Amino acid sequence: MHDLTATLVCPVCRGPLHAESDSLHCAACQQVWPVVHGIPRFVSAAHLESFGRQWTKFEVAHDDEDRATFVAKTGLRLADLSGLRVLDAGCGGGRYSKVCGDAGATVYGADHTQAVDKAAELCRHLPRVQFVQADLKQLPFEPESFDAAFSIGVMHHDVDTRAVFESVAKMVKPGGRYAVWLYRRNQAWQEWINDALRKRTVGMHPDRLEKWCVWGARLGGIPVVKQTLNKVVNFSAHPNFENRVCDTFDWYAPRYQYHHTVAELLDWFETAGFTNLQVLPPEKTGRIYRWVYDHDLLIGSGVNVVGVRR
Repeated sequence: MHDLTATLVCPVCRGPLHAESDSLHCAACQQVWPVVHGIPRFVSAAHLESFGRQWTKFEVAHDDEDRATFVAKTGLRLADLSGLRVLDAGCGGGRYSKVCGDAGATVYGADHTQAVDKAAELCRHLPRVQFVQADLKQLPFEPESFDAAFSIGVMHHDVDTRAVFESVAKMVKPGGRYAVWLYRRNQAWQEWINDALRKRTVGMHPDRLEKWCVWGARLGGIPVVKQTLNKVVNFSAHPNFENRVCDTFDWYAPRYQYHHTVAELLDWFETAGFTNLQVLPPEKTGRIYRWVYDHDLLIGSGVNVVGVRR
């Protein structure tokens, strides 16, 4: 915690923080932040409690898959990460922080929920991987202090996706790389069905919703069903059953879920001062899959861009 404290600033006034026992103190604005289990806590879970539940309950980390997903959704090569200072913005259970740490990066994972406890446990063998519980719109780091930052499937769960995007963008130093993956806006009829379903599911008790997600996970294991019905009603088709339950819960539980377009995300990058923009393709291949993807018919797919800070 001592090494981490030296890199942190007050998220409110940007003043320096001083460690005292089990808390951090800002002399400038007199804010006091608790440190629990070695992790500074700048926020409580608030509207994101469902993520704390899913990332702490389900075991969804798979090393080979996580490495492949990280490379596909960030455009970063693992061989290039050694020695870099990397920000995992919305780290969840820490799967991608672990990928970066294993590759030799110094990693700071930030998440709004108690999922940081699961992340810290997953990365306990990596001393250069540290975590904070913080609002991505008020990160406790100096601007332009990271060689690379990424956010995979997180920002669209805030009330203002763009505000989160811009806050994390400020953390990237000139010449640094920034990768963002957001939910894709589907066809109007799919959006209407999804909105109608989520109006019911976000108000469900988590235990009840999880039971429905188990049924969705079962459907996701039936080849004919997962290739047809889940273009209408979203449920995961991941090969692993526990991942399917977690992914389906991830879709229906959060209070906020916004969908975006490639053009929209490209505009955000350009406005924030990023160049060499690259729209990353989906991980999966195949002529039919790509047709469905390109026509915005694949529910749960993303818009994915990486750029370099000027």
